[in-house]
Amino acid sequence: MARVLVVGCGCRGRELAAQLVARGHAVRGTTREQSRLADIEASGAEAVLADPNRLAALTPHLDGVSVLCWLMGSAEGDGVAELHGERLAALLESLVDTHVRGVVYEGMGSIEPELLRHGAELIARAAETWRMPAEVVEAGGTSALAAAVERVLAA
Repeated sequence: MARVLVVGCGCRGRELAAQLVARGHAVRGTTREQSRLADIEASGAEAVLADPNRLAALTPHLDGVSVLCWLMGSAEGDGVAELHGERLAALLESLVDTHVRGVVYEGMGSIEPELLRHGAELIARAAETWRMPAEVVEAGGTSALAAAVERVLAA
């Protein structure tokens, strides 16, 4: 069993959380909105308020986490480009000093494909630089994301 943090625990995130919980993992899911906490809890995950654009609000929830899932492929609102750029890069660098062993990045979704490509490049660079297992999932939905989590854990 491992603890997995799903950052961006919307519809796909809750479905992923339920699959991971069914596989015996402890899952923590983030949302920016208080009103969505109950939906996350219903998936079997621990729900926490954390804005991925505010890393200081997110990093305390990395405690005990083995795999970080960055599900921002359909993010909306201000700061979406930063979620696949400078915020992601800063978070990846900070993972070096945590228990996180690997990362799964959602390289699919409704945002601009160029943003997803940039995020995938950052993931690849972090994997190479810090010898961190990482997977970019570009197709296959939540079952592909769950399989990627298992591969990262096995690495």
